[in-house]
Amino acid sequence: MPDTNGSTLPRNSIVSSYTELVAEVRQSGLLDRQRGFYVRTIVLLVAAFAGTWGAVIAIGDSWWQLAPAALLAVVSTQFGFLGHDGAHRQIFSSASANEWTARIVAGAFAGLSLHWWRAKHNRHHKAPNKIGVDPDIEPGPLAFVPADATGRSGFYQWFTHRQGWLFFPLVTLEGVALHVHSIRGLLGGAPVAHRSVELGLITTRLAIGTVAPFLVMSPIIAIVFTITHLAAFGVLLGCSFAPNHKGMPLVPRDVQVDFLRRQVLMSRNIRGGRLTDFMMGGLNYQIEHHLFPSMPRPHLAKVQPLVRAHCARHGVTYTETTLIESYGIVIRYLNQAGLGERDPFTCPLVNMYR
Repeated sequence: MPDTNGSTLPRNSIVSSYTELVAEVRQSGLLDRQRGFYVRTIVLLVAAFAGTWGAVIAIGDSWWQLAPAALLAVVSTQFGFLGHDGAHRQIFSSASANEWTARIVAGAFAGLSLHWWRAKHNRHHKAPNKIGVDPDIEPGPLAFVPADATGRSGFYQWFTHRQGWLFFPLVTLEGVALHVHSIRGLLGGAPVAHRSVELGLITTRLAIGTVAPFLVMSPIIAIVFTITHLAAFGVLLGCSFAPNHKGMPLVPRDVQVDFLRRQVLMSRNIRGGRLTDFMMGGLNYQIEHHLFPSMPRPHLAKVQPLVRAHCARHGVTYTETTLIESYGIVIRYLNQAGLGERDPFTCPLVNMYR
């Protein structure tokens, strides 16, 4: 493929460049575990979870309950991020310790299934934005691939043509959808390791979240509390994942791209400070996370300069924008895809790998 100077780079040089990056990062120590960070985070979040429910009991039958409802959504989202980190083996050296940590924190405190989510997410990491492979762009209520928008009629067509503008209202349902998918994934016929444990953790968490409010509040406040919590939970999770790949190039199913470009060109980083890092659970460093999935979250910001410099040396486009700008890109892209106006990713890079 042509580099920035118009010369041709052999394919083996592309592969070896990632090997060089891995060696540089490993030498820096940024792949080492950060158990202290994760232990402190888990302890603080468990305390916040217990304290929030304590506040619910103390406040009683009052519209002030909407405050802990929103706070509970923040805490639950953070537990979801911890489950994500454990599933990627970022927390401990032991695979078993990571798996059980992810299973417990995600199931007991966020109501999410490690089994269902890991199977889906691993497919996404293997081929982000690849048509027919990445489950995150499969057709559903939203059409992420222009071809999937064709053939829809009636209200579904009307919705699809405006799906970018309707994205944020729809994402309020993401929390409920994740709970449903988690339970359905565990109740399927395929073998599931520790199925009963995950089901027990998730059903207990959901039972507490839906029954407890009615024990201390009037029915109308309890209903609004539950809706607020679920809607905010969906928005926080959905708006953390959506900016990372939506509106980035799509890869046809029959195209194979080397690992470095497959992860960098299809991902987008989000600029921001500590608040952004916290609210997005480190997913704002999406490029670094995709290149090094097992890297502990605190090290993603530290490895960014190495990755950015490496991409610059090898002529690989490194995309980074603000959170607000990324949402604008997502909305425009969804509207275009809903009208069938954007073809899959085709460029000299993709043509080279056909």
